[in-house]
Amino acid sequence: INELIQKKQLLEAFASIKYLEDETITERDAERYKDNPQEFVRKSKDVDLLYNSIMNAIQSIVVGTLEHPTVEDTMLTCLVTLIAREEAAHPNTGNTAGPGSDLLGIPRKWREEWREAVKESARKRVLGVPMASKEEESSWLDHHLNFLQKRLSEDLLKIKISVRKCYPEEYQVCDMYVEAFHEAIASHLQHLSRRPLEFNELYSLLNWVANTYHSELLLGHPDLKPEVKTENLSLLLTPGDWDKLKNDYITTAKEKIKSYFGNILRLEVTEKWEKEVHPEVKENLYHSSLSFDIQTIIGEYMKISGAISRSLEMKMLELCLAELHEFIPRFGEEFIAWSTAQDGPTFVPYFVAYINSFSDLTSGLETVFKVNTDELQKILAALTRNFTNIYLNKLRTKAQPLFKKILTKDWILEMERPGSLASAVSQFSEHLQHMREPMGQELLRDVHKYVVREYITQVIKPRWKMNRETREQVSEKMKQEAKILNDRLIDQGSDSYWLLPAIQHITSIIGETKKDKIKDYVTDLCQDYPDIR
Repeated sequence: INELIQKKQLLEAFASIKYLEDETITERDAERYKDNPQEFVRKSKDVDLLYNSIMNAIQSIVVGTLEHPTVEDTMLTCLVTLIAREEAAHPNTGNTAGPGSDLLGIPRKWREEWREAVKESARKRVLGVPMASKEEESSWLDHHLNFLQKRLSEDLLKIKISVRKCYPEEYQVCDMYVEAFHEAIASHLQHLSRRPLEFNELYSLLNWVANTYHSELLLGHPDLKPEVKTENLSLLLTPGDWDKLKNDYITTAKEKIKSYFGNILRLEVTEKWEKEVHPEVKENLYHSSLSFDIQTIIGEYMKISGAISRSLEMKMLELCLAELHEFIPRFGEEFIAWSTAQDGPTFVPYFVAYINSFSDLTSGLETVFKVNTDELQKILAALTRNFTNIYLNKLRTKAQPLFKKILTKDWILEMERPGSLASAVSQFSEHLQHMREPMGQELLRDVHKYVVREYITQVIKPRWKMNRETREQVSEKMKQEAKILNDRLIDQGSDSYWLLPAIQHITSIIGETKKDKIKDYVTDLCQDYPDIR
């Protein structure tokens, strides 16, 4: 009988075992073993062992079905017949072998063993999918999931086309195999999810579960329909494991986002500030890629997260904004440190470009990402104030030595060209026309007001006495300088026309010798500019 089993002649082997079993039962009932109970026990065990050998053969055939390139139709058909004959030979009466019983005539439940073999086959196929170590291959999980997808697709198609036809409808072969593979993959993914995974690996796993498994790439493939049904399958990962994966994904994304923002800063330093590359001009505005780069990072990470779930997309947005709120002050500190350490020509253009970029950033986050930017605007407002103060301090540093020369002998003798002060101021003011409104205009007004006020401050300081000729000479030169200054700032976009007569009033006072007229000029000055008192 064992030889028949080894040759897979299972129907013949079963018939022989059944004959031996029936014979032993008949002899037992005739009390032939009354005087030799050990012989009965031996025969009963032989029968049991032989049935178990057939059961092992059944398991081997089922487990091996998907391992071979082709399906052995005859063997599977024989298997079905064998199971049917065993069920007919041992009808299920509810009796099972208890302790001390002789194991004869009991149902062998080979159909249940077949189901278990199907599960073992699926488990073996899943665990047999190639999987390199992280050290061997950086994209180990991507490749493993691709291999798993390919194997499952091929096996299910094989089951639908070749295996299913070997079994009666009652076996529900496709459903059994789909459920078996589902359980095996669920167990395997649960094991994978509990490994220490990096961001890209967590994304691959989440994406495979959310977007690949049930899609047309796998279970939903048109070639598998309608036999492969997925409606009644349980969740591939438990809610707890799924939430843990998503939380780990967000946690690992934090360093990823921080690193990307850090790269933006590093490139600004090395490729722009240190090389003193002038910002681009787009639509007459100084342009920085800062806002675009930040929004691109946020958009990309929201997109891939949103493909997994809406809640994950929102969590990613929250994370990006939190990292942005940390990055902006850090960016500001670096820019301020750089601007303090150097006196090159690119500070003002980049100051303007970044103010423009801050505006683009808030409007982009509001319109594209529907974000409440109140907190960000507070951060950006503080940074803008700091940048503006540095800008104004640099302007004062540049202009103050020239203001102090006003009414000195060298200045009167025209050792200083009339346009030198305007040229110094223009190094700062000319760039403001490339700043987004309204801030560009507001800052230009402040510059214009500062220049006029500082000019007048220097003029009205107590000085040495001047004769008539010198007073006329000073008056004329002041008129020239005032015209050059005001014309330059107006040309650059200043709308502070109210400041234009201020220095003219002073020049009229200085150039006048008649006291009555001087009083009139002073009255006009005080009326136009009450705060000059």
